Amino acid sequence: MDRVDVAMVLAVDGSASVKYEEFGMIAGGMAAALRDPAVVAGLLRGPASGSLLSLLLWSGAGQQAVITGWTLVDSPDALAAFADGVDNMPRIVRAGQTAIGEALLASLTLLGRAPAVAVRSIVDVIGDGRSNDGIAPGPIRDRMAAADITINGLCILNEEPDLLTSYTEEVIGGPGAFAVTCRDAAGFAEAMRQKMSRELGAPVV
Repeated sequence: MDRVDVAMVLAVDGSASVKYEEFGMIAGGMAAALRDPAVVAGLLRGPASGSLLSLLLWSGAGQQAVITGWTLVDSPDALAAFADGVDNMPRIVRAGQTAIGEALLASLTLLGRAPAVAVRSIVDVIGDGRSNDGIAPGPIRDRMAAADITINGLCILNEEPDLLTSYTEEVIGGPGAFAVTCRDAAGFAEAMRQKMSRELGAPVV
């Protein structure tokens, strides 16, 4: 397939503020969202009948790892297999600081290596803290937005109740960008489902 509807990087916070149980709930919540019928339809039923997904884990400066490289999802079975990998993703980065700028740069590099032309390019930044390490996210966000890459956010507010303000000012950008919140990891699955439904143009119910 030389053209896809969406190329999406799922960029997940693995820093020290994300406790062990929370990380498991985030992985499970992401997998559940990817199995939701509305999300499945949004990824598979566009004009190109398929999308590209990749999974990036990040924490502090120099701590970014591609857990799953670009994966073509052009059938329910292919998407289910990707979701299973998300559900069981290993935490292989050092649980250090929070370098969102470097996570964005790693996502930009990934998008530059996508194996097909995408109608839309999306980066989902999922985290529970503001950037406090490495390069600043704002300039990288601006560079990506200028290239028509959408950066959306999911802010988990258990550590920083005002995190949405930081994401709005420094992280999200590009066509139709938005951020959503959940109070803790327990509410993450529903927030992720609603966010993915919205960004893929599926009905949010």
